[in-house]
Amino acid sequence: MSGKTPFELMMEQAQEMAKAFNPAMTSFDPKGFEQLWPTMPKEFMEMSFGRGISKEGLDAKTRLLLTLAGLTMQGAQADTQVRMTVRHALEAGATKDEIAETIAQMSMFAGIPAMTRAMELARDVMEDKKDPET
Repeated sequence: MSGKTPFELMMEQAQEMAKAFNPAMTSFDPKGFEQLWPTMPKEFMEMSFGRGISKEGLDAKTRLLLTLAGLTMQGAQADTQVRMTVRHALEAGATKDEIAETIAQMSMFAGIPAMTRAMELARDVMEDKKDPET
Protein backbone atom coordinates (compact mmCIF):
# COMPACT_ATOMS: atom_id res chain seq x y z
CA MET A 1 0.00 0.00 0.00
CA SER A 2 1.29 3.48 -0.81
CA GLY A 3 0.17 5.07 2.48
CA LYS A 4 -1.80 7.72 0.60
CA THR A 5 -5.45 8.49 1.20
CA PRO A 6 -8.00 7.70 -1.51
CA PHE A 7 -8.35 11.46 -2.08
CA GLU A 8 -4.59 11.87 -2.60
CA LEU A 9 -4.57 8.95 -5.03
CA MET A 10 -7.55 10.41 -6.91
CA MET A 11 -5.83 13.81 -7.15
CA GLU A 12 -2.63 12.22 -8.49
CA GLN A 13 -4.65 10.38 -11.11
CA ALA A 14 -6.47 13.60 -12.08
CA GLN A 15 -3.13 15.43 -12.40
CA GLU A 16 -1.76 12.68 -14.64
CA MET A 17 -4.88 12.89 -16.83
CA ALA A 18 -4.52 16.68 -17.05
CA LYS A 19 -0.88 16.28 -18.14
CA ALA A 20 -1.92 13.79 -20.80
CA PHE A 21 -4.63 16.10 -22.17
CA ASN A 22 -2.66 19.33 -21.95
CA PRO A 23 0.94 19.50 -20.63
CA ALA A 24 0.47 23.23 -19.90
CA MET A 25 -1.98 22.28 -17.14
CA THR A 26 0.91 21.12 -14.94
CA SER A 27 1.79 24.75 -14.26
CA PHE A 28 -1.80 26.02 -13.91
CA ASP A 29 -2.19 28.47 -11.04
CA PRO A 30 -5.75 29.28 -9.88
CA LYS A 31 -4.60 32.61 -8.44
CA GLY A 32 -3.37 33.63 -11.90
CA PHE A 33 -6.75 32.69 -13.34
CA GLU A 34 -8.49 34.83 -10.72
CA GLN A 35 -6.62 37.90 -11.97
CA LEU A 36 -8.63 37.66 -15.20
CA TRP A 37 -11.73 38.60 -13.20
CA PRO A 38 -11.52 42.18 -11.95
CA THR A 39 -13.12 43.22 -8.69
CA MET A 40 -16.43 44.95 -9.32
CA PRO A 41 -17.03 48.42 -7.90
CA LYS A 42 -19.42 48.50 -4.93
CA GLU A 43 -22.02 50.46 -6.90
CA PHE A 44 -22.09 47.84 -9.66
CA MET A 45 -22.41 45.03 -7.10
CA GLU A 46 -25.33 46.75 -5.42
CA MET A 47 -26.99 47.43 -8.76
CA SER A 48 -26.55 43.81 -9.85
CA PHE A 49 -27.03 41.89 -6.62
CA GLY A 50 -28.79 44.10 -4.16
CA ARG A 51 -30.99 47.10 -3.70
CA GLY A 52 -32.09 46.87 -7.31
CA ILE A 53 -35.44 45.28 -6.59
CA SER A 54 -35.92 46.43 -3.01
CA LYS A 55 -34.48 49.70 -1.78
CA GLU A 56 -34.60 48.27 1.74
CA GLY A 57 -32.70 45.12 0.72
CA LEU A 58 -29.28 44.03 1.89
CA ASP A 59 -26.32 46.10 0.75
CA ALA A 60 -23.42 44.55 -1.18
CA LYS A 61 -21.17 44.34 1.89
CA THR A 62 -23.74 42.37 3.88
CA ARG A 63 -24.51 40.07 0.95
CA LEU A 64 -20.82 39.33 0.47
CA LEU A 65 -20.25 38.64 4.18
CA LEU A 66 -23.19 36.22 4.05
CA THR A 67 -21.69 34.60 0.95
CA LEU A 68 -18.38 34.25 2.76
CA ALA A 69 -20.17 32.63 5.70
CA GLY A 70 -21.84 30.17 3.33
CA LEU A 71 -18.57 29.32 1.59
CA THR A 72 -16.97 28.73 5.00
CA MET A 73 -19.89 26.49 5.99
CA GLN A 74 -19.20 24.37 2.90
CA GLY A 75 -15.72 23.72 4.26
CA ALA A 76 -13.96 26.54 2.41
CA GLN A 77 -13.25 24.07 -0.40
CA ALA A 78 -13.70 26.59 -3.20
CA ASP A 79 -10.44 28.54 -2.95
CA THR A 80 -11.11 30.85 -5.88
CA GLN A 81 -14.63 31.69 -4.72
CA VAL A 82 -13.50 32.44 -1.17
CA ARG A 83 -10.65 34.69 -2.34
CA MET A 84 -12.86 36.52 -4.85
CA THR A 85 -15.60 37.02 -2.25
CA VAL A 86 -13.08 38.48 0.20
CA ARG A 87 -11.76 40.86 -2.50
CA HIS A 88 -15.28 41.93 -3.40
CA ALA A 89 -16.24 42.35 0.27
CA LEU A 90 -13.26 44.64 0.83
CA GLU A 91 -14.28 46.64 -2.25
CA ALA A 92 -17.86 46.84 -0.92
CA GLY A 93 -16.62 48.39 2.34
CA ALA A 94 -16.10 45.42 4.66
CA THR A 95 -13.18 45.77 7.03
CA LYS A 96 -10.58 43.06 7.57
CA ASP A 97 -11.96 42.63 11.11
CA GLU A 98 -15.50 42.11 9.79
CA ILE A 99 -14.27 39.50 7.34
CA ALA A 100 -12.31 37.68 10.07
CA GLU A 101 -15.28 37.83 12.44
CA THR A 102 -17.64 36.44 9.79
CA ILE A 103 -15.32 33.48 9.20
CA ALA A 104 -14.68 32.93 12.92
CA GLN A 105 -18.43 32.89 13.65
CA MET A 106 -18.81 29.95 11.26
CA SER A 107 -16.45 27.78 13.34
CA MET A 108 -19.39 27.01 15.62
CA PHE A 109 -21.31 25.52 12.70
CA ALA A 110 -18.72 24.42 10.14
CA GLY A 111 -15.92 23.39 12.49
CA ILE A 112 -12.41 24.59 13.17
CA PRO A 113 -10.82 23.07 10.03
CA ALA A 114 -13.25 24.89 7.72
CA MET A 115 -12.76 28.14 9.62
CA THR A 116 -8.98 27.76 9.54
CA ARG A 117 -8.97 27.10 5.79
CA ALA A 118 -11.24 30.08 5.07
CA MET A 119 -9.11 32.30 7.31
CA GLU A 120 -5.93 31.26 5.45
CA LEU A 121 -7.51 32.11 2.10
CA ALA A 122 -8.85 35.43 3.39
CA ARG A 123 -5.48 36.31 4.94
CA ASP A 124 -3.81 35.71 1.55
CA VAL A 125 -6.14 38.25 -0.05
CA MET A 126 -5.93 40.76 2.78
CA GLU A 127 -2.13 40.62 2.84
CA ASP A 128 -2.07 41.27 -0.90
CA LYS A 129 -4.14 44.42 -0.37
CA LYS A 130 -1.81 47.40 -0.13
CA ASP A 131 -3.67 49.82 2.14
CA PRO A 132 -3.46 49.25 5.93
CA GLU A 133 -7.20 49.52 6.73
CA THR A 134 -8.51 47.04 9.32
